[in-house]
Amino acid sequence: MSRTLRIEPLGRTVAVEEGTTLLEAALAQGIKLRSSCRNGTCRECIAQLTEGRVRYRIEWPGLSPDEKAEGFTLPCVALAETDVVLLQPRAELKD
Repeated sequence: MSRTLRIEPLGRTVAVEEGTTLLEAALAQGIKLRSSCRNGTCRECIAQLTEGRVRYRIEWPGLSPDEKAEGFTLPCVALAETDVVLLQPRAELKD
């Protein structure tokens, strides 16, 4: 079952297939999100989830309890449970 990911303020929406992270879905559709480790520890990809719910590929990603409460997520290990909106001002289209 496919979900959607909207990336703001870029204004792009992409499909997110089951088992695909938000980062993987964005990259597959030509949207560059900053990333480095891709395992939830470096925090390079941190972004704010403004709508929807995610679960994680790992037990506890590199987010503090306060960050999680404020809606921050790590797209490199986040799997969409619903349609989601991600606030990531550093997102850009690939050349």
